[in-house]
Amino acid sequence: MVNESPEPEIAREPVERLAGILLSSLVALAEAGRVEEACRHAGAACVALRRSDPRAARRFDVLLHRLSPRLDW
Repeated sequence: MVNESPEPEIAREPVERLAGILLSSLVALAEAGRVEEACRHAGAACVALRRSDPRAARRFDVLLHRLSPRLDW
């Protein structure tokens, strides 16, 4: 059986690992009081991934929605 998906599962692993690292970093940034900056980066990551990796983009979207109530503006 030939895998005809545009992205092999093996190629997803680096994206998933990098997304996890970036998500952890953004959470730490927000916990350090830089919520707006964390939200901006989460939004940018979501936009960057939305077409090439919707599953990874969704993780950043979830973080953005989780952090946005903490914004002070």
